Amino acid sequence: MMRAKIISSLEKCFLDEKIFDKAEAKDFSMLKNERFSFQICYDLEETVMNHKWVQMRIETPLKEHLKVYRVRHIPSALPVFRDKTDDYYLRTTSGLYPDLLEPYTEGERLTLDNNLNSVWFEIAPEGNAEAGIYPIHIIFYKNDTDEAEAELTTEIEILDAELPKQELIYTQWFYPDCLMDYYRTDSFDEEHWRIIENFMINARTYGQNMILTPLFTTVLNSAKGEVSRSKTQLVGVTKTNGRYIFDFSLLGRWVDLCDKVGFEYFEIGHLFSQGGAKFCPKIYATVDGEETALFGWSTASDDPEYFAFLAALIPAFLKYMREEKRGADKRCWFHISDEPKASDIERYCKLKNFVKPLIGDCTIFDALYDYAFYEAGIVEHPVPSTNHLEAFLTHNVPELWTYNCGWQTKNHLTNRFFSMPSARNRVQGIQMYKFALQGFLHWGYNYYNSQGSYHHINPFLCSDGEGWVPSGDTYSVYPAPDGTPWPSLRQIVFNEGLQDLRALKLCESLYGKDRVMEELEAGIDPITFEHYPTGSEWLLGMRKRINGLIRQKTKN
Repeated sequence: MMRAKIISSLEKCFLDEKIFDKAEAKDFSMLKNERFSFQICYDLEETVMNHKWVQMRIETPLKEHLKVYRVRHIPSALPVFRDKTDDYYLRTTSGLYPDLLEPYTEGERLTLDNNLNSVWFEIAPEGNAEAGIYPIHIIFYKNDTDEAEAELTTEIEILDAELPKQELIYTQWFYPDCLMDYYRTDSFDEEHWRIIENFMINARTYGQNMILTPLFTTVLNSAKGEVSRSKTQLVGVTKTNGRYIFDFSLLGRWVDLCDKVGFEYFEIGHLFSQGGAKFCPKIYATVDGEETALFGWSTASDDPEYFAFLAALIPAFLKYMREEKRGADKRCWFHISDEPKASDIERYCKLKNFVKPLIGDCTIFDALYDYAFYEAGIVEHPVPSTNHLEAFLTHNVPELWTYNCGWQTKNHLTNRFFSMPSARNRVQGIQMYKFALQGFLHWGYNYYNSQGSYHHINPFLCSDGEGWVPSGDTYSVYPAPDGTPWPSLRQIVFNEGLQDLRALKLCESLYGKDRVMEELEAGIDPITFEHYPTGSEWLLGMRKRINGLIRQKTKN
C-alpha cells in the first residue's frame, strides 16, 4: 500500500528513511509575487520484490502557476571534511543525497519501491493570482487506471501583499567557460549564447541581480602555471605598433542580454590572480595577424606592460559602457584579487592604488579574511567570510557584504552543503536582514571543474570537485540535456531565505525594525551567524508569524 505525506521544502528525504521520519506540513501562506515550495514524500508500506508504478494528477486553480519536480539523488564522495563538522548535519557519510530537481510532467510514471522518495511543488504566480485561499488536491493513481493509490489535499493562502524589490546585491559566480566545456560549444557561438541566456534566466529568477562578467577568461580556480580554463574573453584585443585597439562587440551582446534578463550590476572579473595577486589573467590578443597570449601566469601582476594594458583598457571599457550602453558604467563593480592574505597587503595596495584612478567612482570589493585590509583603508568595500565577519560587525563597517564557501563547516555557520539541513541554508536570509548587509557573494553557480580546473567534471556524478570541497559548494544548478539548467533544492531554498529577507523588509515598512526584531528574537538568544534556533520548526513558524503581521495591515 502506498503512503504519502505533505512536507515542507526544508525536509530532505533520503532513500533509506521512512515516511514517519518526516513532519507533516500545512497552513501554507505566501505573498502574491513569491515563489512557494512544498513536497510530497511517499513510500510503500510493505516490502516488495519488484517496483510498482503510479501516476499523479493535480487539481488546483493555481495549476498554471505550478511547477513540479522529481527530487533526484546525487552521489557525494565528500559530504564533509573529516573532523571539521558540528552537531548540525543530517549525515556525514558518503552516499546518495537528495538535491537535483528534475522537471516532472503530469501523467509521467513515478516509481514506487522500498525507498522514500519525494516530489517537489513550486507555486509562482508572479503577481498574477488574486488574494485568497486556494485548494490543492493531489491524486496518485495506478498506471492506466483511475483507481487512487493515495490522495492528499492542502490549501495555500495568497496574501493581498507583495514582496518589495530585493535590495540585497547577490552574486553567485557565473562561468560561461564551464557551460562551453560541458555542452562542447565554441566560445560565444550561437549555441553558447542560447545556453548562456537559459542559465542567466535561471540565476535571475532565483535572486541573483549581479553577474560576473568576463572581460577576459577568469583567473579564478585556475592552476598556477597551467592553461586550465577555456577561453571566454568578451573583449577583443589587437596590438599594433605598441598600441591597443579594443573590440567590444561581444561585450555589448553580453550587456544587452543581461539587461533583457534583468541583471542590475556587472561584476567585472578579477584583474589579478587569486590568493595573493601575484600574476596576471590569461589575455589573448591579435598581434601581427596571429592570436597570442599577451599575459598570464608568467607575467608578474605589477609588470609595467600589464599596467599599460589596463591603463588603455579600463578607460575605453568604461567609456563604452557609459556612451554605448546607457550609463552602464555606473553599474560596474571591480575586483583586484580574490581572498588576499595579510602577507599580501603591500602588493595588493600597490595594485589597488594603480587601478583606482582608472575606474573613478566605481566600487572595488573583494572577498577577504583580514580586517586589516579595511582598517588600513585599502579595501573600502570588504566581503569577509561569515567566520571572519564578527570583527567587521563590531566596528560597524558600512555597506558590508559577506560570503561562504567550502571552509565554513563548523560552529553552526550557515552554508548550503548536501549534508546540511535545508534550514541551515535558508536562515541566512534572516541573518542578513538583522545585520542589514548590502550584499552576499558565493563562488559556485555552475563550476563544473575539479580544483584548479585540471579536469572537467560531470555534476550529475561528481558533486565535490573531485574531492576538493564538500558536495554542494561548487554549483547550484545542473546542466540539462537541452541546454537549460535544472535547479537544485539548495538553490530554491536559498531563494526562500532571500524572500524571507524581503518579507521582513515589508514588515519593517509597516511596523518598524524594532518590532520586527522583537518578533524574530522572541524567546530566543540574539541571532548571529553562529547562533540561531536550529531545525525547521522555528524558521517556518517565524515566517508564519511575519505573514500574520503583514495580513493584519493589508487585509481588506
